[in-house]
Amino acid sequence: MSSQDGTPEPIPTDYEIAQSTEMEPIWELVEPWGLGLDDLQYFGEYTAKVKHHAIERLREQAEEKANNLVLVTGMTPTPKGEGKTVTTVGLGQTLNHIGEEATIAIREPSLGPVFGVKGGAAGGGRSQVLPMEDINLHFTGDLHALTSAHNLIAAMADARLSQGNDLDIDVNDVAWPRALDMNDRALRETVVGLGGKSGGTPREDNFILTAASELMAVLCLADDLGDLKERVAQMIVAYDTDGNPVTVDDIEATGPATMLLRDAIKPNIVQTIEGTPAFVHGGPFANIAHGTNSLMADKAAFGLADYLVTEAGFGSDLGAEKFMNVVCRMGDMTPNAVVLVSSVRALKYHGLDMWPADFDEIDAAGVDAVEAGFENLDRHISNLQKFGMPVVVAVNRFPDDTDEEVQAVLDHCAELGVRAAESEVFEHGSEGGEALGEHVVDAVETSDEDDFEYLYPDDAPIQEKIETVATEIYGADGVKFTGSALDDIDRMDDLGFGDVPVVMSKTFHSLSDDASKKGAPSGWELEISEVYPSAGAGFLVALTADALTMPGLPQRPAAADMDIDDDGNISGLF
Repeated sequence: MSSQDGTPEPIPTDYEIAQSTEMEPIWELVEPWGLGLDDLQYFGEYTAKVKHHAIERLREQAEEKANNLVLVTGMTPTPKGEGKTVTTVGLGQTLNHIGEEATIAIREPSLGPVFGVKGGAAGGGRSQVLPMEDINLHFTGDLHALTSAHNLIAAMADARLSQGNDLDIDVNDVAWPRALDMNDRALRETVVGLGGKSGGTPREDNFILTAASELMAVLCLADDLGDLKERVAQMIVAYDTDGNPVTVDDIEATGPATMLLRDAIKPNIVQTIEGTPAFVHGGPFANIAHGTNSLMADKAAFGLADYLVTEAGFGSDLGAEKFMNVVCRMGDMTPNAVVLVSSVRALKYHGLDMWPADFDEIDAAGVDAVEAGFENLDRHISNLQKFGMPVVVAVNRFPDDTDEEVQAVLDHCAELGVRAAESEVFEHGSEGGEALGEHVVDAVETSDEDDFEYLYPDDAPIQEKIETVATEIYGADGVKFTGSALDDIDRMDDLGFGDVPVVMSKTFHSLSDDASKKGAPSGWELEISEVYPSAGAGFLVALTADALTMPGLPQRPAAADMDIDDDGNISGLF
């Protein structure tokens, strides 16, 4: 677009687009969808939480809806991300635009990534959820409540340890770290307690990102407040000198921790730019947790519309695998179609086998680099097909992509017999996603829920579950267990966790456990260094050698380019 004198007009920022959008008061927006004034707890004019009684009613209403579940995932992304949230929001808008009835559900942003590399996480362009600045900055306080509840448990555990240690807690086997909703590598390993009469018991400790807290996973997998309380009670904070678990209930922290989460468990509802209802609730990461929004939000959304579009974090090797094997298993849900987000940028990134990413070189590369990156896309497609659900590839178009590059991706998918469409929902909103929306509706209408299957059964041995994910999804030749991993597995069996699913904690930069390896690496072994229980969440976590539960800020964080003026106008939040 150009001005009258022929000079290009500046492209508006996400924030400028958001600010120029006229929003409906949230109670007016959701009234036609079946939510009344008394069903909501308000946070200003455009944000609300859905009250417990309304959630129960929506669950009953879901029996009259089609309950079509569309999962949005992605190929292995570049560090900038390839647009899963943009695609999720845009697809939800598009389905409504083409005559279907759809809502969306996404995760709440964590302040760590917002201020780190990726910036805001509310979509972008003409496909974002509003009010975007509120959603990215504090929102309804859910992340703060989780951080406070997590650290209350840590403080009460240390109090029991220092005040007589009546539970005989092993000072070297405390399993509950501190949490912070901010990237801070200096806190990955710490020493707490100075000893003496007032200094507390000295011991090694560490901080994790709030999104990596088991409390976040518990919140997102709980059925209701009562179920949340039961799950909180079961979480393991330490082990005694005989190796027996010490739980949150043992340290008498169940009630107060759950009390802090009284409002956080209620799903948040906002709107997209085009007025599609959007649930934004919970935020577990997919590389260090299970990577999707809350089951309570999903179940409520099913009561509002025939289609629910939701997303799973990072590439399909992390988010989608966990969604299928963990979330669907616990939530008794079956996806009807999977949208795999790809981009010319990510294909070039893998085709050039580049680490770290040089985006100038990526932009300058041509179709040959795109085609060389198909091996990564193809692995993700074949992985998803193993679950028995139809796959639709969305080519998320960026401004500098050429028609030739985009067409090369579409032609390749056609050769594979896979539905694919260019997506321009960032620039054009729902009108830019019509082809994608039609493909998704076709995929849903021709899918058969009976074809869906988990990758492994509940009763498979722990080691076999890990090896199955490693070989079938990551493409490893096998698994090498290092450190305490094999002893950990024996301990998990002894504690009765042999029949729960496994969450693999792995780098999101590669299909392998080596962030520098691009494409679809072969001839390697996955290294597992530790296995521990998330007893309240109901799964085990297997850590790979380089997995980080507390990210660090880059040399120049996104925060360095953010500002606010005297009138409260924000810049740099994207």
